[in-house]
Amino acid sequence: MATTDPDAHDHHHDHDHNHGHNHSHDPIEVAEGAGEYEIMVHAIKELLIEKGVITGEDIRKTLEFMDTRTPALGAKVVARAWIDPEFKKRLLINGTAAVAEMGIPMGDAELIVVENSKDVHNVIVCTLCSCYPRTVLGLPPDWYKSRNYRSRVVVEPRAVLKEFGTELPNSVTLRTHDSNADMRYLVLPERPAGTEGWSEEQLVAIVTRDCMVGVAVPKAA
Repeated sequence: MATTDPDAHDHHHDHDHNHGHNHSHDPIEVAEGAGEYEIMVHAIKELLIEKGVITGEDIRKTLEFMDTRTPALGAKVVARAWIDPEFKKRLLINGTAAVAEMGIPMGDAELIVVENSKDVHNVIVCTLCSCYPRTVLGLPPDWYKSRNYRSRVVVEPRAVLKEFGTELPNSVTLRTHDSNADMRYLVLPERPAGTEGWSEEQLVAIVTRDCMVGVAVPKAA
């Protein structure tokens, strides 16, 4: 669900679960001095394994997979869209299928790619928790998960962007997109002037995570 500078918004956070029934697993170790929330997370993991919802192997594989996910993957998607008009068209029509062409799975979530232009600027958020295109960008930064960002970027996006060093003319329409468990957003930034003739590798180097969240814009070095 998208809001436009800064109208009301709505979203759904339905979470589906696949159920298995393997109860055998090694105990999950909790580091000495762990805080209350870390202990709670480990306790929930133990309970889910005990109930057969997930297995210890599921957790291991997921962590190993996420370790390979970084913003560099998203930057490659953006650079490809900048130099390949046909790929860009497919990306904007069906982001999930387009990134799959590049070997990037979205799992059960749908990826929607929103394009920035000289007239429209998009920014993404998850107002309830931290839903984020992790398989494309890796783990979300702490500020994305903070209550401050989640509440303010919806009601005062220009002020929030200014704090990130991004000041946009009043003529530019700001659209805030609220991610959820089933739908994730990725911003396709506007290609900066002065990058004509650049290679895909050169373009990848100027696309940051913050550009793909929408709080920054890429700049030609």
